[in-house]
Amino acid sequence: MSYSSLKSKELLKIKTLGELKATGYKSKSIKQELRDNLIEKIKEKEVVFPGIWGYEDTVIPEVERAILSMHHINLLGLRGQAKTRIARLMINLLDEYIPVLEGSELNDDPLQPLSRYAHDVLAEKGDEAPIAWLHRNDRYTEKLATPDVSVADLIGDVDPIKAATLKLPYSDERTIHFGLIPRSHRGIFVINELPDLQARIQVSLFNILQEGDIQIRGFKLRLPLDIQFVFTANPEDYTNRGSIVTPLKDRIDSQIVTHYPKSLEIGKKITLQEAIVKTEQKGMVKTNDLITDLIEQVAMEARESEYVDAKSGVSARLTIAAYENLLSAAERRALLNAEKETYVRITDLYGVVPAICGKVELVYEGEVEGPVIVAQNLIGKAIRTQFLNYFPNPEKAKKQKGGNPYKKITDWFGDGNIMDFLNEMPTRDYENRLRAIDGLDDLVDSLHSRLSRQEKLFMMEFALHGLAEHSLVGKKSLDTGQQFKDLLGSMFSPGSSFGEDDDDDDEDRF
Repeated sequence: MSYSSLKSKELLKIKTLGELKATGYKSKSIKQELRDNLIEKIKEKEVVFPGIWGYEDTVIPEVERAILSMHHINLLGLRGQAKTRIARLMINLLDEYIPVLEGSELNDDPLQPLSRYAHDVLAEKGDEAPIAWLHRNDRYTEKLATPDVSVADLIGDVDPIKAATLKLPYSDERTIHFGLIPRSHRGIFVINELPDLQARIQVSLFNILQEGDIQIRGFKLRLPLDIQFVFTANPEDYTNRGSIVTPLKDRIDSQIVTHYPKSLEIGKKITLQEAIVKTEQKGMVKTNDLITDLIEQVAMEARESEYVDAKSGVSARLTIAAYENLLSAAERRALLNAEKETYVRITDLYGVVPAICGKVELVYEGEVEGPVIVAQNLIGKAIRTQFLNYFPNPEKAKKQKGGNPYKKITDWFGDGNIMDFLNEMPTRDYENRLRAIDGLDDLVDSLHSRLSRQEKLFMMEFALHGLAEHSLVGKKSLDTGQQFKDLLGSMFSPGSSFGEDDDDDDEDRF
């Protein structure tokens, strides 16, 4: 039976070099292994990088071409663009198991020994040399480039303790303690944020990439390491903290530029796939497509905002964390009100402000405004943009033949009415306050008649926030929620977002 036809269980029964030879096993480089398995997956129409969305026509074809070309790869892109995820998924293109010489710290191929240890064992035991099996999950090594990374960490160094224990002189190569890269022989080695690696450390990678050589403390070692290198880098790092030295860039065969989701739908797929939704939340909190659209729209608005540093980028982790915060905001309200079930509200969106503040880098103007104000503005812009997908454009509504659909609502606030929507308000109070606003119920019924009761309430609140963002109604952020009132009145009264709080309208506040 040939080696290629053996199943995993049968492979694991092979314990010696002689038994391995009998199967017809032939050594294969890791790049050839990745290439062969990729070819098989492409022929079988299998998804090579599952869970990666939005790259089907851009990044993934380029990665596949690089693998077919047997190239070292640099994934260049802003934060939160799945660079590391792609690198980790490459292990699925490795054989499930490969044979290694038992006891070897460099994953020696029994037929192509690399280390001094392997040569000594084979010389002593021959075909009786013991064989172990290395799973593909153990052939992946990842290192984050930080300022304290040394050549010894990556390549290796002489170990005085090892020399003393084995009673060997420092001139004996057996005193060497190998670093992460030699120990990744026959595997995938990933360096994240390559520009952060000091230039002198980057220089140590030259020969490894080009010739497979390593040099440690003057030892003349010729170790033809077999490694698939994958690097990740942020283009902003080229100017902020460091750069990839030119000779090293020259030795990285393929540089592939990643990007953010190009559509809201792709962004939603990523968020819903990655967000951690607790079991209790699944039963307690009900959501809809619009609220997830709004979460994604916040990220899209941030990427276009004049207050956010575009060079730093807006990570996909923003929407993931924001979605988790949104569910927690609704869950907390339900717990406080002893409600077994709750439906998300627009006011819950303002509970995601902490997730936004921690995920965006602000330019000077943004720092002046403050991260919280910028986050609230991004939420407002997202509501404004999505509002036009569900309701008539307020700028054109006044000219409609059937009359302005928003007139009743704006007139109600124009009569001096004020409405507060508090974050922790029970469902009954929430519904009563929405229905108390003249025209709001009729507006939603006329445009979205097939909604459930909970969906209708959500859409009514959404319409109210949308009108505020389009400057038909005044809105003010409170510590405990949002307040709506007449726009002109709010501009001139001290109880608006333009002045201090007032108490003279208590009789009209709901």
